[in-house]
Amino acid sequence: MNNATQQPGGTDARPAIDVVVVDDHAIFRAGLKAELDKRLNVVGEAASVEQAVQVVRERQPGVVLLDVHLPGGRGGGGAEVLAECAGELSRTRFLALSVSDAAEDVVTVIRAGARGYITKSASGKDISDAVVRVAGGDAVFSPRLAGFVLDAFGTGAAVSADDELDLLSARELEVMRLIARGYSYKEVAKDLFISVKTVETHVSAVLRKLQLSNRHELTRWAVDRRIL
Repeated sequence: MNNATQQPGGTDARPAIDVVVVDDHAIFRAGLKAELDKRLNVVGEAASVEQAVQVVRERQPGVVLLDVHLPGGRGGGGAEVLAECAGELSRTRFLALSVSDAAEDVVTVIRAGARGYITKSASGKDISDAVVRVAGGDAVFSPRLAGFVLDAFGTGAAVSADDELDLLSARELEVMRLIARGYSYKEVAKDLFISVKTVETHVSAVLRKLQLSNRHELTRWAVDRRIL
């Protein structure tokens, strides 16, 4: 159960945010946990791609502090963790935390679904603030990294995504978002008050219109366009 932070006068504020720390250096993880403030509650940690995926699925934290370069898996590092956890992106936010400030690293992990990217030179308070903001739905970047993201996600990409979305009906768009977030057909049917057969029909139409083969490709399509 989450701990509650205290406001002056002893009244409870909102519950602490559950956080998982993913980094392959144990000393860094220990130091980071010691620096995070009481608004955050570390519920798990991991040192590899496989461990990260397992812990995220088990703990379902509010935010994952994710190193970009991780051992294990197929060599995809933090981006691979995001790909494997695509179904969790509607409940869990990922904040990249790395020594690297290379444009390629920043863009790759943001395209994979991370909600922000800050460097390890940030203070414990700055990292804590960033986690709180990401948990609240904001996108957070170290100042000099924001330009990389703006360059990579220019207006051309937005127009392209809008054009593709225009191919879908309002109901197909609703179904697409839920399926891309990892909902089962039965869960979508219950949520939208329609039959499972109708869900299957809408999914088939969505895949055909977007020229995709399966729901995994649909999730990747939605993550790439940041429309989950």
